[in-house]
Amino acid sequence: MELTDDDVLEILKLFKQSKFDFLQLEQGERKITISKSGHVAARADAVPPPPAMAAIKAPTALPAAPAEGLLPITAPMVGKFYAAPSPSDPPFVTAGAKVAAGATVGLIEVMKVFTSIKTETAGMIERIVAANGELVEFGQTLFWIRPD
Repeated sequence: MELTDDDVLEILKLFKQSKFDFLQLEQGERKITISKSGHVAARADAVPPPPAMAAIKAPTALPAAPAEGLLPITAPMVGKFYAAPSPSDPPFVTAGAKVAAGATVGLIEVMKVFTSIKTETAGMIERIVAANGELVEFGQTLFWIRPD
């Protein structure tokens, strides 16, 4: 059975209402990691997986920085990434765009609630990694920025 986007959104809703601080779920190629209150789990590669997990294919690594000096702008949560405020509007940023610290560069939608993705530093957007409408994971690199 494959999880649908609606299934993922329902999981997010249930997680938000739960007493748990962290959840990691893997099914096939899909890996979902979510946390509350800034909880950060230990890196999965720091401890070998239990024998039952050894047969599961390791998730693909996050893309490496395309050039030295670039910083990632990552997804703050699991959800659907949008590059523009609406389908008829131009994207917030394009490759080569100069942005100020705190500038909105995209949106993530979870259960019809939109959260702005903002830059932490001023610089130039070097590369856009995520596709418009793509389901993204917590911590996934969405953009590469060259700080000023």
